[in-house]
Amino acid sequence: MKALEIVGLGLCTLDVLVRLKACPSWSKPVRFDQMCFDGGGQTGTALCAAAKLGARSGFIGTAGNDWFGVHKLQSLQDASVDIKHVIHRNEPDNHVVLVFVDNKCGERSFNLKHDFYQNTLHPHEIDKAYLTQAEFLITEGHHFEATLAAAAWMHAEGKKVMLDGAATTALTLPEEKIALTQVTDILICGAGFAEALTGEGNLHHAGRATLSYGPEMVVITQGEQGSTFFSKDETFHTPAFEVNAIDTTGAGDVFHGAFLVGLLKGWNMRRVCRFATAVAGIECTFLGGRSGIPSYSQVEDFLKRRGLKP
Repeated sequence: MKALEIVGLGLCTLDVLVRLKACPSWSKPVRFDQMCFDGGGQTGTALCAAAKLGARSGFIGTAGNDWFGVHKLQSLQDASVDIKHVIHRNEPDNHVVLVFVDNKCGERSFNLKHDFYQNTLHPHEIDKAYLTQAEFLITEGHHFEATLAAAAWMHAEGKKVMLDGAATTALTLPEEKIALTQVTDILICGAGFAEALTGEGNLHHAGRATLSYGPEMVVITQGEQGSTFFSKDETFHTPAFEVNAIDTTGAGDVFHGAFLVGLLKGWNMRRVCRFATAVAGIECTFLGGRSGIPSYSQVEDFLKRRGLKP
């Protein structure tokens, strides 16, 4: 069996998605338009995207012993993600998310299970050899101590680490996020992350300043405005594709998985970013973070229809 190319250490959730015109309250119930169950979580969804696009991928995380845990893992298997090294907990799965989706613009409100941040993995629970067979580790840092150890193991083998840095409106980042950034080779973050990290108010200044924290490349995703890439050699903007967005859940996550696929193929960075942007755009036209993940041939067709090279 060929070695895995990407291993993810982090979150895989089961999402309960409800599409409706407004969030309900106790006094104002709201009838919904559409609902579904779908796999979610930053790392889990990125791996599903990478696997569907052709990369050999495996997941390290936790799963409970209830219906939610079973179906969460099934969603990974359905995408051909290896789950042999998932750690099973003898209790209900705590990574369950209720997602309200605005039926007008596709924006979301996430509601986490009360014990969502409990029962994280420890370094001794991870198979080092399984992890370091891959060229890339992807993580959002949920299992903090385990992630720091995993990053060190990857770097000792000359491998690369990608961190999913979520968007934030905070003025500063938690110490844990700063520590994770410092052991990261590829940082893909949402709006506000780089500004909070560096104290720079301007996106371009913040992006370039973030490189001094350790990453060799930084991508700041900006939703419908696209993304901006930074490295010591170049800075450029990639516009988003105009699509009929149904739900933006998982758009950033599939961008990350597609980005790693582009790196595995040895493409230049402009092509990598365009490819990842196309995958994210296609995904937004479906309800759920994974239901709209395209195959490689679908991405090729999407780009060709717009006169672009896949």
